[in-house]
Amino acid sequence: MLTGEPFIPETITVHLGTPDSDSPNVTVGFASYIKNVASSEIYPTWNENALRANIYVIVTFALNRIYTEWYRSRGYDFDITATTQFDQKFINGREYFENISYLVDELFNDYVRRQGRVEPLFTSFCNGTTTTCSGLSQWGTVSLAERGYTPYEILQYYYGENIDIVKNAPVRTAMPSYPGIELVNGAFGNDVKFVQIWLNRISRNFPAIPKIPAADGIFDTATEDAVRKFQQIFGLEESGKVNAATWYRITYIYTSVKRLAELDSEGLRLEEIQPQFSEDLRIGMQSIEVSMLQYYLAVIGAYYEAVIPVEITGYFGEQTERSVKSFQRVFGLPQTGVVNRATRNDLYRAYQGIVESVPPQYTYVALYPNTVLREGANGESVKIIQQYLTYISRSYPNIPAVSDTGYFGPLTKQSVTAFQRQFGIDPSGIVGAVTWDRIAGVYSDLRYGFDKRPYQNPGYTIK
Repeated sequence: MLTGEPFIPETITVHLGTPDSDSPNVTVGFASYIKNVASSEIYPTWNENALRANIYVIVTFALNRIYTEWYRSRGYDFDITATTQFDQKFINGREYFENISYLVDELFNDYVRRQGRVEPLFTSFCNGTTTTCSGLSQWGTVSLAERGYTPYEILQYYYGENIDIVKNAPVRTAMPSYPGIELVNGAFGNDVKFVQIWLNRISRNFPAIPKIPAADGIFDTATEDAVRKFQQIFGLEESGKVNAATWYRITYIYTSVKRLAELDSEGLRLEEIQPQFSEDLRIGMQSIEVSMLQYYLAVIGAYYEAVIPVEITGYFGEQTERSVKSFQRVFGLPQTGVVNRATRNDLYRAYQGIVESVPPQYTYVALYPNTVLREGANGESVKIIQQYLTYISRSYPNIPAVSDTGYFGPLTKQSVTAFQRQFGIDPSGIVGAVTWDRIAGVYSDLRYGFDKRPYQNPGYTIK
């Protein structure tokens, strides 16, 4: 399922047959698609109010198919079919009626939704003569319009009074919802948050899937357990990781249990699709996310000669923009200086490659393991951070020493939280890139007499 609030796609891909037929696909502009369907489904001689009501319905139906990824989440490579058996009538290459074309130009970025809900309503419809349905009757709209009903009143007549018409929705390029990179334990961001929300809702219908207590965008052990159980129930490889197959299966089941592609949809609330993290980072922003970005750039800049190093300040200034552009140039991305999803993914991959390939002798202190550490985590990275905190506690008595057991329990969380308070970091008790970097920096200062964090040690470069 696409994340965020709905938008109007620039194009739509139509399968010219039933879903499983070997018919070809065509990709056309979205407005052109609506003109085609409207010219194929309704008559240009109808009252204008009836035409407008039907165009709203045609637009909204198509947007529902795209927003829920109704076909793509099932493995198809198209958004909608051209047959009324499954969707709405599309005749490839047909001409449009002039008055319908004018109306579509006005209305193609307006759609219907339930009040208090986000997703485009599944506006089922039929002709009302040879076929009937629980949604709109196309011929019925004609008689209502002749009786003086407005387009909105016609829609209310068929879909209920609790609907809104969203006007002038933004137009942008539609991208598949899968983030393009596997989500694993330790990942963080909006994509993780959405998976957590989806799995928690699915678990109401499939109680064997454990609830994720904190749907906060951090892929922790509880999230991994829920993913693994979901994979077990639905016949996927039980890896505990969210790859493309698992992502689209989750979105398919979520759409099904929420009935988002049904007229009686449970609906989506804004909080279910509201991003927790900034989607794009750009010049002028100041946040913990910018600090995380700068950490990645600082490390990558130490090992890739062509990537400009950057200081970790939390402010996205000109230096950070230049660094981002240099990274984008090296990795073949558009040099916008804006950190979007594609740039984030390549930053993550580049950093992960450094973590996995740089020999330990080239670092004075350990690199951030690219895994968020929180209560319940265990492993070598936890042990390292425990050792650093214990060393730091000799100089900062208010930061408790902790045994290097490799298990992140309440005492480790207490020590991490105390460190964060001491050094002006949000006292979450969670060790992400920024907290790891600061702990490593303080440890380096105290042990070596100055900061020898790895990104300041240019003994190993990648050309």
